[in-house]
Amino acid sequence: MVEDKLIRIQTPARAGVLGNPSDGFYGKTLAIPVRNFHAEVSLIEWDRIEIMPGPSDNVNFNSLDDMIKDIKINGYYGGFRLIKAAVKQFYDYVELKGISLPAKNFKIRYTSNIPRQVGLAGSSAIITSTIKGLSEFYKVPIEKPIMANYVLWSETKELGISAGLQDRVVQVYSEPIYMDFDEKFMKDRNFGMYEPTNPNMLPPLFLAYQINLTHKDIAHNDVRDRWERGDPLIRRTMAQIGENAENGYEALKNGDLGKFDQCINKNFDLRASIYPISEKNMKMIKLARTIGATSKFPGSGGAIIGTYKNESMFGEIKKEFIKIECKVVKIQV
Repeated sequence: MVEDKLIRIQTPARAGVLGNPSDGFYGKTLAIPVRNFHAEVSLIEWDRIEIMPGPSDNVNFNSLDDMIKDIKINGYYGGFRLIKAAVKQFYDYVELKGISLPAKNFKIRYTSNIPRQVGLAGSSAIITSTIKGLSEFYKVPIEKPIMANYVLWSETKELGISAGLQDRVVQVYSEPIYMDFDEKFMKDRNFGMYEPTNPNMLPPLFLAYQINLTHKDIAHNDVRDRWERGDPLIRRTMAQIGENAENGYEALKNGDLGKFDQCINKNFDLRASIYPISEKNMKMIKLARTIGATSKFPGSGGAIIGTYKNESMFGEIKKEFIKIECKVVKIQV
């Protein structure tokens, strides 16, 4: 192995700050990379294509109990399917563009320290790193808005996972970004309007996430089906979530952090009016607000993010959240 031919691509976790989950419903969102955690893919030229097992692809266990615990955390598939789906979508892009690839193969390996099952986009981080790595390995540049689509399709088309563009856009761009998924623009161009954002505008943000999870704590919902049927409550609320994101983003740009904080809380409150919220997730939301912080989901549940006023408040958040088996970190954007 020649070390200078080794390609390493890191993709951070992500957090939706405003607007999620309206990204899947022609809404608007503001999202940030969470550099406290990342997935990394390593690629090197090899005599055949070989996918190495990663941290969620265990095949050896100390006991039956150990195996069952792994299944509850990682499911039955692990990371192999994510790599395969990403390779397939990269191949589809190459075929569509009529690009002739050089006749060389690769060995690929992934690692990740992104907490699982808490809505921090760990799967799409692996896929993003894979497609970026293949793009570099084969010297096939892909424009960022287009690459985000192929990351999304790796999950939706290849694996049948329900997902929106927000996570894939912020992970491909790897910077805070405001996204407008206007319906007409999306249908005309197949991607949204993406505006990179200065991270220095953001106030201090914390992330609290559940530890020792053995399953994803998300209540069942039928919002997508109701949207497709034209349910007026769902349509109206999704529009309000998007409008709230736009208002919050304008407040942020104008330095109005008080209004920005209000929009963070309102985001969750609107979401909770149409999505069922599990008891543990609601407890996290209420606890943060009781302390004086703002709170909302960064993704689909299992974690919350919010703003805090000072170091004293952050210390209080850490102290209280450990009592409910949650870890708290300051978000590194």
